[in-house]
Amino acid sequence: MNLLSSALLVAALALSGAASSAQPAPGSAAAGTGTPEPKVQQTVVEDDGARIDELKVRGHTQRIVVSPKRGGAAPYEIITGDGSRDLGDGANTTRGAAGKRVWNVLKF
Repeated sequence: MNLLSSALLVAALALSGAASSAQPAPGSAAAGTGTPEPKVQQTVVEDDGARIDELKVRGHTQRIVVSPKRGGAAPYEIITGDGSRDLGDGANTTRGAAGKRVWNVLKF
């Protein structure tokens, strides 16, 4: 009986050791199977007259903000035709506005 319990104990320890070594480390499984983060690039071009902030995600321009330095003018955004806005035909769309400047009037 003592020999049988010793054999069971050895088998149980061997199985528990194999099970614990088969489990990946926490965090490594999520990093390996998850989708990669998109490439985000923020470019700032500045001269004596203005500062231009450009935001690109996956190589596509998402936002361009121009901040004039002279004359006290308010910063404005240049609308890009990147799919982030509805550029379809209709009364409440921004078709034809791509490349035009817009100002933020109200901030919430």
